[in-house]
Amino acid sequence: MDFAMTAVRTALNGASYVAPRLAGGAAFRLFRKPRGRSRLRPGERPLTDRAEVGEIVVGGGKAVSYRSGTGARPVLLVHGWESRGSRFAPLVSELLDLGLSPVTFDAPGHGDASGETMTIVDLRDIITELDARHGPFEMVVAHSLGVTATFLALREGGGARQLPPVRTERIVAISGVPDFAYLVDRFCERLGLRARLNAELRGRVERELFPGEEDIWSRFSVPRTAPEAGPASVLVVHDEDDDMVDPACSRALADALGDRAELVVTSGLGHRRIIGDPQVTAYVRDFVVRERAARVGRAAARPDPSPRPAAG
Repeated sequence: MDFAMTAVRTALNGASYVAPRLAGGAAFRLFRKPRGRSRLRPGERPLTDRAEVGEIVVGGGKAVSYRSGTGARPVLLVHGWESRGSRFAPLVSELLDLGLSPVTFDAPGHGDASGETMTIVDLRDIITELDARHGPFEMVVAHSLGVTATFLALREGGGARQLPPVRTERIVAISGVPDFAYLVDRFCERLGLRARLNAELRGRVERELFPGEEDIWSRFSVPRTAPEAGPASVLVVHDEDDDMVDPACSRALADALGDRAELVVTSGLGHRRIIGDPQVTAYVRDFVVRERAARVGRAAARPDPSPRPAAG
C-alpha cells in the first residue's frame, strides 16, 4: 500500500471512532469517484479517429460512443471502472475482420466523456440506449463492472426513455464483478477500513444512490440473476492473477449459467491487461466463429416451411 492510501486509511479509521457518519461520507466520496481518467494510448487513436462518434446523456454526465464498421452485425463493448472504450482496440480490429460492427463508449467520468463519476445504473442506461440506436447486438463483450451492468440491462432495460431489456445472442464476460456488495467490500479491504466504515458506506450507497430500493444487494447480483436473464451462450474469462476481482467470482457465474457457459482461465494478465491480450482476443474470435457456425447449422437443419406441390 502506497503512502497516500496509508494516509487515507489512517485518517478514515481514526475519524470513524469519533465521527462515524463524517468518516462514512468521506469514504463514500472516495468510493464514487474514479482515481483518474485513463488516457488514450497511441495505438488506440485509429479506433476513435475512424469511428462514428455520438453522445448519450445519463445521470452522471454525457457518455461518448464510437461506432465502427458498416452497422451490420453490431457488437457492443462495455468497459469497467477507471477504464475507457478504446482499451478494446485490439478486439475491435478482430471483430471488424469478421464482418461485425463494434460499438464502444466512454462512460461519464471516464475517457473523453464529461462528468466526474458514474453509477451502475448509468452504465445500464448507456447499454440500453446504445441497443436502441444500434442494436439488437449480436454479442456484448463486457469487462469488470461492465459485466454487472450488462446483465442488469438484460434483465431490466432502463434509461430516460424507459427502454425494454436488451436482447443478445451471446455475452463475453471478462473479469466480471459479481455484485455491488463485492465492490463495497473490496474497496474497504484494499484501503484497510474498519467494519464500522463498511457498514456506513453500505448505508450511504442505499440512501444516496438507490433511495427507496428494498434490496439493492440482490438486485445487482449477477450469479443470482444471470440464469433468468442470460443469453444462449456466455464465454466467461478471468485471469488467475487478478488482484482486483477474485477469479472465484467468474467460476460462480459459470456455475450459475450451467451448460450455457464456457469458462476460460488465463494466467499472468491481471485485471486490466486481459482485455487487450492477443490470446484473449483469439478466444473471443473463436467464440464468435463457433457460435456463428452453430447457428447456421441449426437454421439449415430446420424443415422448410414453404408449401410443397401435391404429388401426381
